[in-house]
Amino acid sequence: MLDLYDKITDACNAIGGRWGGRPAVGIILGSGLGAAATAIANTVRIPYEEIPHFARSTAHGHAGQLVCGDLDGVPVVVMEGRMHAYEGYPLAQITFPVRVLQRLGARRLIVTNACGGLNPGYRTGDIMVIDDHINLMNDNPLIGINDDRLGPRFPDMSAPYTPRLIDAALAEARRGDFVAHRGVYVAVTGPNLETRAEYRFLRGIGADVVGMSTVPEVIVAVHAGLEVLGLSVVTDMCLPDALEVATVERILAVARSAEPKLRAIITATVRDAAAARP
Repeated sequence: MLDLYDKITDACNAIGGRWGGRPAVGIILGSGLGAAATAIANTVRIPYEEIPHFARSTAHGHAGQLVCGDLDGVPVVVMEGRMHAYEGYPLAQITFPVRVLQRLGARRLIVTNACGGLNPGYRTGDIMVIDDHINLMNDNPLIGINDDRLGPRFPDMSAPYTPRLIDAALAEARRGDFVAHRGVYVAVTGPNLETRAEYRFLRGIGADVVGMSTVPEVIVAVHAGLEVLGLSVVTDMCLPDALEVATVERILAVARSAEPKLRAIITATVRDAAAARP
């Protein structure tokens, strides 16, 4: 971890050479959710491969670029696509962009994902505002010698998702008259989907949805002192006694159909960040 500080500086210098803004919010868009970036004005798009030390995104539904600009008049930086452990990247590299967003000036992170629904009360296309998470990825991005310039050795995780932002997101869903649950996200490595027995286990330990991302990024965001809002789109139901074959095409289609609801919450959160900024 001791080489991260200089690598973050390299990446920020490269981004700053192409975009002179200072973001209020960093946003990570998950599988099939890249359309939310179309709401950004005055955009500067930077492919990940043109940013020092960024990994390339190889997953379906991930464009693999930074979109810098203004959302509703507020400067933001959007990751249009992320990296995953199943692509072969270590978690420290997957979460590197979060540290870059923080160094660029963001004090709030909105992280989104497509996920499988474990809670039988959920339906495909629903939004779940993440209240808490379970890490079953058998790894942690903070392993290694800690650099105190980046965050504390033992970051507290009693409330990794900012309670005030959770409440505000649920209120925005009520205003927009669409379903938004509050629940627990469990992260696994993938890339295969789970067996029926695994779905029973995950539900039994308290998870409402399951996915292959988000948790490493949130751990690093908390380490870096960021406020965090996590939003999941339920793209398929993982009910072991009524399990249907899930396809990438269907998952991405459901994610795209839910994007307007996601965008409403993101926009409201960005506006709030601007109002709270000193």
